Amino acid sequence: MKKLAAIPVSIETQQLRLSLEPERHIYQVSELNAAVQSLFESRFRAILIAGEISGCRLATSGHYYFCLKDSQSQLKCALFKGAARTLRFKPQDGLSVLARGSLEVYEARGEYQLIVESLEPQGTGALQIAFEQLKRKLAEEGFFEQARKKALPALPRRIAVVTSPAGAVIRDILHVLERRFPGLHIRLFPALVQGDGAVEQVCRGIHHFGSDGWADVIIVARGGGSLEDLWTFNEEAVARAIAACPVPVISAIGHETDFTIADFVADCRAPTPSAAAEIVICTKESLLDQIGACHRRGLQAVRYCLLTCSRNLHQRGTARAATIVGRAIAKRIQRLDELDYQLRNLKQRLLEAHGRRLSQLSHRLRGTDLRLRLARHRHRHEQLAAALSRFMQTRLSERQQQLATADAHLKQLSPLTVLSRGYAIVENSQGAILRSSTETAAGGQLHIRLHNGHLDAIVSAVHPDGRS
Repeated sequence: MKKLAAIPVSIETQQLRLSLEPERHIYQVSELNAAVQSLFESRFRAILIAGEISGCRLATSGHYYFCLKDSQSQLKCALFKGAARTLRFKPQDGLSVLARGSLEVYEARGEYQLIVESLEPQGTGALQIAFEQLKRKLAEEGFFEQARKKALPALPRRIAVVTSPAGAVIRDILHVLERRFPGLHIRLFPALVQGDGAVEQVCRGIHHFGSDGWADVIIVARGGGSLEDLWTFNEEAVARAIAACPVPVISAIGHETDFTIADFVADCRAPTPSAAAEIVICTKESLLDQIGACHRRGLQAVRYCLLTCSRNLHQRGTARAATIVGRAIAKRIQRLDELDYQLRNLKQRLLEAHGRRLSQLSHRLRGTDLRLRLARHRHRHEQLAAALSRFMQTRLSERQQQLATADAHLKQLSPLTVLSRGYAIVENSQGAILRSSTETAAGGQLHIRLHNGHLDAIVSAVHPDGRS
């Protein structure tokens, strides 16, 4: 009875427990990825992550894919094309960076990754890294080779300047050129040297003077400043415009300690804009000094020529007789040369004739040469020796075959062959072969020869009728 009463109580307790448990939810894969994405959007937006770039690759779409890693873990990252355009440098393996971005789920593979919005190098500035990367790239393409650089004209008449019209640079250049060589033709292409649009305007100015054929030389100039201020002349477009310009280009960027990519690509680098104006042309005074020196050397050459002609004219009056004698001797020498030429021709003809005769005799001698006859007899002897050797080999083979046949026939008739079939040869003590039992008596000694070995026996009984 107690057991029966306990059963309904346990059933009620189990039903009560089931009614209190919450209903379980089954997630689809995409639903779970969407839930994780919502969690990332709420908690991991615009986060900063420090690490080292590893496995960096550039896709054809322009997106960068890489991993940020430390000593214990790594995180997949994606830098899309739009964000990559704003970077001053290109991501590369081994570079320590500070990445800013947001975590997202890549639902196709169920992986989470960091969508990078900006990158900042740690330790070395972004501009310096971009400078070194572009410098290394252009050096590999041969932009810095001395062989491709053009020589500056010695005396340019038309000088083009690409710089800002509002700065002190153009005033310094004009002042130096006016002081050194007044009257030169100078044209200015006004261009921004810093900020938005500066790269396009500088490139446009270089292309303008390089294509119209007016300028003899181009000066690309800018005053001093920080690396950021001078960055226009570290752009790849400016470097390629300078390299492609058919007119020699002088780079005059910043102060003497400032170096830009344009300085390495240009045909000549000036430490300052004023120095560029001094390099492009010499002073008018030095040119006049050179002209004066050339004038003096020309006068000296003319005076020397006149003195030489005067001395020659004087010598001709006193040396007329020597000239006549010299002409007579020259005629005799000419006749002697003609005779020598004829003699040489005769000698050559005689040598050729004797050479032909010698060749004919040599040919006849070779026809009767004993060495040839000996060679023919030796060849005949060798042929006969070979034929004799073949004949002997044939006869020997025939004799060997006959011998083998006779040997086989002899073996068939040999008593040893009969003995091998179980027969024996019986001899008495005197060595005579027994053919009948009557040829011996009881107690006689016998010698029995078998196929292998022999036996000595004593006759115990004789049976003439063949019965045992």
